[in-house]
Amino acid sequence: MTTASIASNHYSVKLQNGRHEFAADEPMDKGGTDAGPAPDEILEASLASCTAITLRMYADRKEWKVTAIEVTVSLERADNKTIFTRSIKLEGNIDEIQRERLLQIAKACPVSKTLLGEIEINSRIA
Repeated sequence: MTTASIASNHYSVKLQNGRHEFAADEPMDKGGTDAGPAPDEILEASLASCTAITLRMYADRKEWKVTAIEVTVSLERADNKTIFTRSIKLEGNIDEIQRERLLQIAKACPVSKTLLGEIEINSRIA
């Protein structure tokens, strides 16, 4: 569970999940103070980090010689659609079959599954 707290300052948010404290904010051109990544950037970071971790776990389990993984994610909104673009760079001594398998694994990371699955958001004022 993550809790977001905001006071009267525009738009710096303190986030806590019980183990970590971090921040979100809007950039200055949107009225924020740029004290942390914007919410969409955190969403991009969630997909990028989940992808990288999932690929590292898989490559390690298979004992494949992947020396580095870099995942870049961007998000754009068009009409009523959100489009994520994910680019994965793999370094190491791996063949094309292994690269294709890692692409399949990337598409199955938990955050990918969440974003592609049916989502329900239950909200209430406490």
